[in-house]
Parts: sequence; C-alpha cells; structure tokens
Amino acid sequence: MAISLSNMQALPFTTNHNLSLRSENPFPVTFSTRNYPFKSSEVGALTIKPTSSEVQVLSSDALTSSRVIEEPWKETGVEYGPTMKERAENELVDRWKEIHGEDDWVGLLDPMDSLLRAELIRYGEMAQACYDAFDFDPFSKYCGSCRYLRHLFFKGLEMEDYGYDVTRYLYATSNINLPNLFRHSRWPKVWSKNANWIGYVAVSNDEMSKKLGRRDISISWRGTVTRREWVHDLMDFLRPVSDEKIPCPDHNVKAESGFLDLYTDKVQDCKYCKFSAREQILTEVKRLLELYHNEEVSITITGHSLGSALAILSAYDIAETGIHIGSSSQARHISVLSFSGPRVGNLRFKQRLERLGVKVLRVVNVHDMVPKAPGLVINENLPPECLKFAQWSPWSYCHVGVELALNHKNSLFLKDTNDPACAHNLEAHLHLLDGYHGKGKRFHLTMGRDIALVNKSCDFLKDHYQIPPCWRQDHNRGMVRSKDGRWIQEQRPVLDDHPDYTHHHLRQLGLPH
Repeated sequence: MAISLSNMQALPFTTNHNLSLRSENPFPVTFSTRNYPFKSSEVGALTIKPTSSEVQVLSSDALTSSRVIEEPWKETGVEYGPTMKERAENELVDRWKEIHGEDDWVGLLDPMDSLLRAELIRYGEMAQACYDAFDFDPFSKYCGSCRYLRHLFFKGLEMEDYGYDVTRYLYATSNINLPNLFRHSRWPKVWSKNANWIGYVAVSNDEMSKKLGRRDISISWRGTVTRREWVHDLMDFLRPVSDEKIPCPDHNVKAESGFLDLYTDKVQDCKYCKFSAREQILTEVKRLLELYHNEEVSITITGHSLGSALAILSAYDIAETGIHIGSSSQARHISVLSFSGPRVGNLRFKQRLERLGVKVLRVVNVHDMVPKAPGLVINENLPPECLKFAQWSPWSYCHVGVELALNHKNSLFLKDTNDPACAHNLEAHLHLLDGYHGKGKRFHLTMGRDIALVNKSCDFLKDHYQIPPCWRQDHNRGMVRSKDGRWIQEQRPVLDDHPDYTHHHLRQLGLPH
C-alpha cells in the first residue's frame, strides 16, 4: 500500500518527544522535559527518518492532518501515561516493603512485576543523574565536580517531578591508583586537587512521601567516568573491613581493598574530603533519621558500576554501625538497587550482610564483564565444598543478594556490538528493564521510556533509528560570551552550602576523629 507523507502533521517518535513531520527530510526533533534529565540546548541536532517497516505499521486513520501517528514500537493494549502512574503510586503505598525486598523479591522477577520495574527504573534514573550532572571535561576548571548547586540539582537536570531534595553532596578521594575513576582539570588552578564529586544524599519531600508510603532517604553513587578499564585497576586483594574501623565483630568479613580505600580515605587539608565518604554518609543519614524520627523511613541506596560496589558497602556499614535503628529499637528498612556492579567481598561478607537484614537486588546484563569481576576464578559459582576451602584466599569473592539477569540481545532496538562499554551502559540497562517481562518472554517496552536515551553516551541503537551516538553534550562546553564579547569559561560556584560536619558529630557516632 502506497502511503503519502505530505499530509502528516506530527509523529511522536518517543514518549513525550514530538517530531515535527513534514514532506521533506530530515525531521527536526523538539524535546520536552519529560524523561530527559538535560536541557534541549545541551543536545546537538538530531535527524530521524522513519524506515519503510515503520511506515507500514501506521494505520490509515493516522494519515490525516488531525490524527497522531502511533509510535511504531508501542505495544497495543499497553497502558501508558498518568493512569498507569497513578495506579502504581496508589499500589506502592501498600507494597513498598515487598517491592524493596522484604521477601527477597520471591515471585516478582519472573514474570516481572510491573511496580518493581517502575521502581527499578526510577532509582536507576537517580543513579544516572550522577553521570548527567558530572563535569567530565578536562578543559573545564571545574572538572570532577557537580555542574549544579545542591538545591538546584534536580531542577538543573529537569527532574523536579521526582519529588526529592538533595541534602548532601558526596566527595571522595583515594590514595590508590585509580586513573579511570577521578577526573582532573588541565587548568593550573582547580577547585580541588584531591577530591571528586561522587554522588548525593536526597530525601523525599512531603508530597512524594505520601505517594511512597514512607519518607525515603535515597543515596546515589556514580561509577567510573571511563567505564572500560576500571576492572583492571581494581583487581586487588580482600582485606578485613574492621581494619577501617567499621565495627564488625568478625575479622574474617572482608571487602575489596580498593573499594574500602575509596570509601574511607580522606585528606585533612582538603575542604571537600576532610571527612571520608564514609563519614559523610553516616553523619548525614543519622541527621535525617533524627529529623524524621516520628515517621516511617526507608533507606534506599543505588549505584552503577563502581557506584554499585559503594552502594553495597555503605548499606552494610549503615547496618553494621546500627544508626538505622530508631529510639523504639525498630530497624529502618535498608535496600540496595544496584546496576552492573562487581563483587564486593568474600563469603563471610555476604553472610554478614544477610544477617544484618540488608536487601540487595542486582540488575546485570549477562554480556557485561564488570559483574564477573573481581573473583574471575574463585567465586560463588564454585561447588560448595571448594568454596568453603577457598574462602580464606585473599582473592575469593562472592556476590551478594538477588540477581536480575537481562540480555541486551533480546532487544530489537539494540545492535550486535562487541563494545564492552555498550553492554555496561546504565541507560541500556534501564531500556532492558523497560522491555523485560520474564525469562523466555517476548521483549516489548511498557514504560514508554525514550529509546534515544540509550545512545546518550554510547553507540548501541541500530543505525536505522538514526540516533547519533554519544549525543549528549553540554551547551558550548561551558563557554559563555563575556560583556566585552570574548568567549570565556562560565563562572560557577563549586563548594555548596552542605553541612560542615564537625568532630563532635563523628564522636556521637563513635567514629575515629
């Protein structure tokens, strides 16, 4: 059947992002704010042409100037939009403990529970915000910092409707060799020689707390800024967590030494890492728990890649330290929703984490190498007899929690590539979550996430969608025109008005100071 495109007025290419479709090509894209944590000015020109197969699925009713053409990859009969969102919010009030692992996600993963999918994507987007807000550019004097002030974080990323307020930025430093983790500016004078911004602590506002059924403290960690080689940098040995003053009664509970260093290192003469990431986390969580002591509170920690390891380590530390236990001796629920994370500790670490009641759900891509390390040889896949014998090795690792395994080859939108960065990409994981319905079930998208997000920082979508690879970019790379007409680096503050915790706060927690 021949189809004329001359009368077609609008084609919604992806959810909430309209294409102005005219008789000539290319088709300019107009971005709205929904589902995109960035400004349209940060994006280069995108051109998209519908393929013949996509045009053939259009109904004849859609070929009038007053009709909207259905998105070619939407499944008919799938509920989208506010109705689905409102139903999920109402259901979450009653089911949030189940969704956050109260019963270890039994019966929720196969088939995939729709509410769990929505929650995983929501927290995954909060972890993705760590990348979107990070200044990667070595030609920027602020390289390695966050591009937004704390109180403008979600507004700057156009994520105000997430319903969270950032209460603390997290900075980390390290004395180990991590060239692919930290980014530093080429400018002679930089905002910090030792620290990098590595995440944030946020808390749900009053309106969002009503929808969630509790006050939620969310901690998000970012991963490495170059995501291919970091595993090789962190192929290190295990060491007892008690060596870093974490109050663990079992000296045989061990974690990867690089993770521990990053989590506990500090530099006394640096205003950003005068206190370690561990001290920043514990003091802020304790402060928030005291602030909302009369409410039901949950602690949800998320992260991608190396951030996943830090999420698990910080969740364990909060539980081991006991700051999540309120005045009524009732422990607040702690859950970790991690993405493409490595192994963190040994078998005793896993057993201790479970005994403390921390719930961990790990979302992985089966073709991603990062979750397979460290511990490529000695790990939880060994027979129990061998693992029991080998657990005393300094290279014997064990995954924690429950695994949700996804396969990017099941998505019709992704191309076959051997690029490890694609298999490891966080936006690709969120895309796979959107279409996953259970083992052996057909992949189809249900949340209406924009597939263009997959190519935000990689080249993973099939070429015929004509989404440019690595298309996300900062507007003019931070260059602005001065009053005298010269182009100069935009001036922005770095040190935010975060609480300046003192040794008194650390003493209250029983931490060394």
